[in-house]
Amino acid sequence: MNSTDTPQDKQTGSTTGKQEAATPRRELKQRYDGYAKVTGSARYATEFQMPGAVYAFLVQSTIPKGTIASIDRAAAERAYGVLAVLTPFNAARLPMPPSQSHARRAVSLLQDRAVHYNGQPIAVVVAASLDQARHAATLLKIEYISEPPQLDFMGRLDQGRPLKQPTREPADSRRGNLAASMARATVTLEETYTTPIQNHNSMETHSTLAWWEGEKLNVYNSTQSIEVDQQALASTFGIPLSNVRVQCPYTGGGFGSKGSPWSHVFLAAMAAKTVGRPVKLALDRNQMFGPVGSRPATVQKIRLGASADGRLLGVEHNVILTASVMEDFLEPCAAQTRMLYSSESNATTHRLVDMNLGVGTYMRAPGEASGSAAVESALDELAIKLKMDPVELRLINYAETDEGRNLPFTSKHLRACYEQAGTRFGWSSRNSTPGQRLEGNALIGYGMATSTRRAGRSEAEAVVRILPNGRVFVGAGTQDLGTGTYTIMADTAGNELGLDPSLVEVRLGDSALPGAPGSVGSQTAASVCPAVRLAAIKARSRLIGMALGDPASPLHGRNAEEINVGEGRIFVTSDPSIGESFAERIGRNGGDPVEAISSAEPEAGAARYSAYSFGAVFVEVAVDRSTGMVKVRRVVGTYDIGTLMNQMTGLSQLIGGVVWGISFALQEEAHIDPFSGRTVNANYAEYHVPVNADIGEIDLTVLNIPDTRFSPLGARGIGEVATTGVAAAIANAVYNATGKRVRNFPITADKIMATAGTTA
Repeated sequence: MNSTDTPQDKQTGSTTGKQEAATPRRELKQRYDGYAKVTGSARYATEFQMPGAVYAFLVQSTIPKGTIASIDRAAAERAYGVLAVLTPFNAARLPMPPSQSHARRAVSLLQDRAVHYNGQPIAVVVAASLDQARHAATLLKIEYISEPPQLDFMGRLDQGRPLKQPTREPADSRRGNLAASMARATVTLEETYTTPIQNHNSMETHSTLAWWEGEKLNVYNSTQSIEVDQQALASTFGIPLSNVRVQCPYTGGGFGSKGSPWSHVFLAAMAAKTVGRPVKLALDRNQMFGPVGSRPATVQKIRLGASADGRLLGVEHNVILTASVMEDFLEPCAAQTRMLYSSESNATTHRLVDMNLGVGTYMRAPGEASGSAAVESALDELAIKLKMDPVELRLINYAETDEGRNLPFTSKHLRACYEQAGTRFGWSSRNSTPGQRLEGNALIGYGMATSTRRAGRSEAEAVVRILPNGRVFVGAGTQDLGTGTYTIMADTAGNELGLDPSLVEVRLGDSALPGAPGSVGSQTAASVCPAVRLAAIKARSRLIGMALGDPASPLHGRNAEEINVGEGRIFVTSDPSIGESFAERIGRNGGDPVEAISSAEPEAGAARYSAYSFGAVFVEVAVDRSTGMVKVRRVVGTYDIGTLMNQMTGLSQLIGGVVWGISFALQEEAHIDPFSGRTVNANYAEYHVPVNADIGEIDLTVLNIPDTRFSPLGARGIGEVATTGVAAAIANAVYNATGKRVRNFPITADKIMATAGTTA
């Protein structure tokens, strides 16, 4: 990955040119956990072996709404190998109702007989083997009292309602006089864009291994937050937090769905308590559709008004989303619309339509992914009406501050992203008239969009130990989703101690370690690594202090300001030959490691700024004139994400985000049966996600300009920003290729063939 540094103009936040690169960070050139993963020694939740472990199978409802009248367990309980069958009629009553616990989500724990959606967990079968448990589940005789479900979203948009509970950011916003601004507009646009329900499909399904030791609960869980899991389990079962230990050394993908503990986590613990043995509960692939969340469907109505020179006067973004009858979940699709572009007036709303579906949840770049698909498509349509280049329109309306919150940005260099990515892509060669470039039977189109994602940072702790062998141990109660957390923790500790990161041992994924927040909202790097840095600095200071106070040390009696560390040694900065190794220093201290624990949290003044990552993404598509099939041939992007913590893992994160955006644009869609409420394409064969053959060239760079207003290391999270904007850039490119505007995602061949346009 190439990276370019451009300095920030202190007055405007604009970019002014190149500057000399800072001293390069030491970083691992291969993933810390790479060897373990490719050799199979990395263990995931249910791969851990416990003596006497048995297996649980989740039984789901087959109606979308009603009441369980009865469950005849007799045949299932007589089946070979079966140890227990838990149902709402015999399951233990929990001390704390799920709705009042730290579960944070509406979960089904066999505490009542109500059915709220098709696929809701209604029983658990425990047996000596998974096959035995699965077979016994088929022997249950379940009777329901059905009720008419609410499954029609598009026909009930007029029933959209406000949220019942307030959210961190207001669901609605308004500034300026929208009516007056729109009345003065020379050019207006009013269009509706829709996005479907989408489901997470991580390679590792949701999986839990639970066992009890007296009143102490132990859990291996595939999760994005061991801390939240620990809190939820403790409160739900009414036991002290210290009695719950959650471990997750590796997560096989999460993308938001594993950010909250779902029903199966608690049910595994309930089953383990019932049978007195460790219980493994892993969801089947089709069980990933419903009980563990999904991205809500949206209908987004956008109205834009601009002057003849392209300046936005009025912006209105109204969003209607699906919501489970069990719980309000808001995907804040219009939140970015409040801050991304400068405008005289701005108004946004979010409304929910109650549905008998599983609970909505976070999915990679929640809000911005769906919202940018609509807003960035609308900007392109406005540019066409204005006969203006889409990049020029965005630059004319460049927001120097967050006008929605009336705050300055911690850092913003979006102009440089447009310039660099556009130059590499060859945007200047684009023909603005659709359907003008033909290669064989393929129409070629160019499109672009802005990427953005709010940056998050939470309090975190870490421990660093300088070991007698000269190596370093670093630990934190965070989790690695495959994003590279192991790697950047090693890099951070190594850089502060002047040590090659390959000499740093990392441990995470254990609630017994110092606490850290969930790996959600692209916040792990910005939260955990500052804590690692502070702990390493404290350990380094202690080690130096020990040397200065030791008469046997060659550094005895010197001032701390004279001393430095590097290559596993403590030495005099002006004469590195005077010093000693870490191992020598610790050896004279009886071999006890030098340990330090530190915490890091956002600065008290963080509320004075608005923190976002930004990017510009350019796309080239080829659309087959005969079939309407779309191929994304090239994606070029440049991102302003603060400090790039590690070239290799950072590039992987950004590429993964772009691939997700391509998936959003062209493939992902859950089809819900309008009568049964069941997802009918609940498998990898029919719920389409990209394979290697679907992905063309991806060329990504970062500005690598530290954002020290946001975090001491200058880094913002990058797990989600690259997803945003991609769907709209593809839609815009499809229009440029064909003259056909598809506003109903995903963009499939049938929609292109059916849409009226300037080309066939």
